[in-house]
Amino acid sequence: MSDITIRVLFDAATIAQRNQALAAEIKGAAPERLLVVAVLKGSFIFAADLIRALHGAGLAPEVEFVSLSSYREGTVSTGTVTVLHDVESEMRGRDVLLIDDILESGRTLAYAKDLFAARGAKRVLTCVLLEKPGKRAVELDADFVGFHCPDLFVVGYGMDVAHAYRQLPFVGVIERS
Repeated sequence: MSDITIRVLFDAATIAQRNQALAAEIKGAAPERLLVVAVLKGSFIFAADLIRALHGAGLAPEVEFVSLSSYREGTVSTGTVTVLHDVESEMRGRDVLLIDDILESGRTLAYAKDLFAARGAKRVLTCVLLEKPGKRAVELDADFVGFHCPDLFVVGYGMDVAHAYRQLPFVGVIERS
């Protein structure tokens, strides 16, 4: 592992500032009876920081988690979304904010958005830390985007490769020397 370095794309301070701005944007959407649903595992750090920023912006969301996978152990989407852990809360008649780490193919987010709408959510808003333009396999745009990201495999701030590097306080790219 000594031949590996991680190049920082988005540092911790930049991410923190963007989370504050995202919280203000979300508050501006005037959500009612807000239920935040974080997509595990990759979004957990982003979701935690954003939820605290939402509190600071004067919102008091309820929080839930869903675990969906289209990657499994690889670095490329399989194209099939699997529900590994489902939400327990009632969604009927309330606004749902779906938080995910990356919008790339769009399959995972589109699947969750459709599922929650079918369960009666009044609105399903989507918020992603990173958006990789040009890789969409489905028609979907996030309502709130942290950063536009180059087409690189990123790690850190909750995102991993084979369960490693999630703990990094920044988003970076693995480089081998």
